[in-house]
Amino acid sequence: MRTHTGFSILAIGLLAVGCGVSERTAPPRTGTPAASSGQAAPEAAAPEAPADSSADFGEEGFGPTASAPAPPPAAEPGAGASADESAPRARSEAKKSSSRPLDIEQERPGLGTTWGETMTSHVSNAPFDRASSSPFSITTIRYNDQSGIAAMLRGAEFADFRSNGTPAGNGMLTVRLTDANGSTLPTFSNQGRSLVQGEHGDRYMIELTNQTASRFEAVVTVDGLDVIDGRPGSLAKRGYLVQPFATVQIDGFRQNMDQVAAFRFGSVRGSYAAGKGSDRNVGVIGVAVFAERGAQQPWTTREINRRESADPFPGRFASPPIAR
Repeated sequence: MRTHTGFSILAIGLLAVGCGVSERTAPPRTGTPAASSGQAAPEAAAPEAPADSSADFGEEGFGPTASAPAPPPAAEPGAGASADESAPRARSEAKKSSSRPLDIEQERPGLGTTWGETMTSHVSNAPFDRASSSPFSITTIRYNDQSGIAAMLRGAEFADFRSNGTPAGNGMLTVRLTDANGSTLPTFSNQGRSLVQGEHGDRYMIELTNQTASRFEAVVTVDGLDVIDGRPGSLAKRGYLVQPFATVQIDGFRQNMDQVAAFRFGSVRGSYAAGKGSDRNVGVIGVAVFAERGAQQPWTTREINRRESADPFPGRFASPPIAR
């Protein structure tokens, strides 16, 4: 079995200082150290702040306004058509051109995660030797506003599926989305899915709680972007170290070892992912959990199913004698 050795981000403390900040600051040009196998890597470029959407779109957030083309000039007498014959045709072409619909980009409904205000959040690098290059658990959480959650539940009542967080790694960890005060956001389970309801403009955090005596490494993405470097998520990247029986709060996209840009619910168009070039994966949070080499092996789904399907009376029916 191949192992993956590197340095994970060890969460030391999360000290919110956003209460005195009224404006969101742009990310700095320097960024989080990206840990490589066996040694701490040099500093990598920090995730870029989303570009101003007004630069890419027309007035009031719509697509560029397409002006109607000017009508073709009337043919001069002697060029194959008389002025009287060409004038009606010119008016007809102008009318047809002006009736074409404008090319307006439609706004996607629902919530995305924006690049919020800068907050203090101290971390340090710590070694972690993965037992395997593949995670033993991947948890997916989808978030939206109230109308979006109702649409995703397809008419089911919210109260029928209310839960307090999402289990990960066969219950070894619990993943919660909380508000700025640490209260769990409304979470609903439906047909194996975990749905979380947010409110536009609110700040939220991702909370990972380890229920075991083993250490784990958690690689986390928001809207398809890694929360440490702001680039497309990958299982090959390093993550946050979750100590035994401990809780880690991830409250923003990491700008450096001491600061993050807070997670805030906003529009899809105003999301950090859209500013980075694609809103395709907006609305989803992923948590991949890796076990540590040499630690007690985690319970696999296969092993749990074998125990749950164990038969206390396997010989309840007579079997034919063994042929001699």
